[in-house]
Amino acid sequence: MTISYDLTPEVKEFLKELPKCEHHLHLEGTLEPDLLFPLAKRNNVALPQGFPQTVEELNEKYKQFDDLQDFLNFYYMGCQVLINECDFYELAWQYFLKVHKQGLKHAELFFDPQSHTERGISVDTVYNGFAKACSKAESELGISSKLIMCILRDCPLQKCQDLVEKEAAHLIKEGKVHGLGLDSAEKPFPPTLFTNIYASAKKLNPELRLTAHAGEEGDHTYVKNSIDFLKVERIDHGVNSVQSDDLLRELSANKTMLTVCPLSNIKLQVFQDLKELPLLKLLEFGVPFSLNSDDPAYFGGYILENYYAVHETFGFDYKIWGDIVINTIKGSWCDENRKTELISLTKSIVAKYTN
Repeated sequence: MTISYDLTPEVKEFLKELPKCEHHLHLEGTLEPDLLFPLAKRNNVALPQGFPQTVEELNEKYKQFDDLQDFLNFYYMGCQVLINECDFYELAWQYFLKVHKQGLKHAELFFDPQSHTERGISVDTVYNGFAKACSKAESELGISSKLIMCILRDCPLQKCQDLVEKEAAHLIKEGKVHGLGLDSAEKPFPPTLFTNIYASAKKLNPELRLTAHAGEEGDHTYVKNSIDFLKVERIDHGVNSVQSDDLLRELSANKTMLTVCPLSNIKLQVFQDLKELPLLKLLEFGVPFSLNSDDPAYFGGYILENYYAVHETFGFDYKIWGDIVINTIKGSWCDENRKTELISLTKSIVAKYTN
């Protein structure tokens, strides 16, 4: 029998007040249908034959994807409407406005240059639009942020190398891109393929932070190999790490954070039910994790909806929630002063609801 825990008004308010950090959010994955169609019209982009014709039809399609590839097909089709710097700015700003109301305080955001450079759009156009929205979000909404450039692992390796060493090398060298990530379909693209590319990026900027999608489609060896060969300090998804207790002990010992995406895992049928999400085992082994929305326009919820869904499934008490949030703050790539500020705020909110 599945136990469901109530989201009482008090619990909902508590979860909303918690100072959240998001580490697994694809900016292109925040393209809601009600923005996609106006951008297509503004930029004279003809959507592919068979593509839903209305906001309602597209929302209906987003309720059910056959698998990761079915989602990616729609994701990349949606990217076609993003052309000008103002489009990327508007996309990111709409995201910040939504999550500001949900208690988000810090965001480390993925973007996929190759989704756009293949269409003749420069990396600078993409970056500048997103960076302007990030700057505005910090000054007007109090949300600090970092931008993580991702390699599409299903692109030819030479193009991935060119992205890092030529097209975006200046962004990496100048520290404008805070991190490097690896996303898109895991299979059949194991992390070892990208060893030299990650090494090249780190050589350009030794301060560059490294992460990679692993252990969502791929088994636990994708996680282990991302750590050993790509030298990442964080794993995106990583839920299949629970296939190996030795790996869990290593993740715990090194404080390697997993950026878990609950609603995404259900929508893409990684799990059939949220009760299968291995959060209890991660807590048991002391593996830090954060809760994230991944591609919320497609998966039916932003960060607060993911917190709500996890609570309804696991019913964590206020103390455990506080511990989870503090671990997300500690695992963030913001500076120590920002971490101290957010940890203090978390403790005060937990105390408010437990005293």
